[in-house]
Amino acid sequence: MAKTRISISLDEEHAERIRQHAERAGMDVSAYLVNAATRQMAEVEAAEAQFAHIDSAIAAASAAADSLPPLPEVTAEDLTEEERREVEAAMALVYGTDPQAARPGHAA
Repeated sequence: MAKTRISISLDEEHAERIRQHAERAGMDVSAYLVNAATRQMAEVEAAEAQFAHIDSAIAAASAAADSLPPLPEVTAEDLTEEERREVEAAMALVYGTDPQAARPGHAA
């Protein structure tokens, strides 16, 4: 099989660390980098295969959601008192409990 040369650039500190690791592994730098890259590719491919069905389900759900009409805007007047309190509690969790803090869409 014909070999292809790939040139990389890195700072001297990283180059030296790679040389040291390759030496400890009993490999030349080229073999060490090929081994590391091959192992990384195998891990990524295994993860992609493991989660392919989830990625597919997410893509299908996103496509379905994109085709839905927008929800009607809800104002504070449309909410029950309990719902208003729940919204305020959620907003406090996100923005903090400081009543003087600015909130998006509200004057400071």
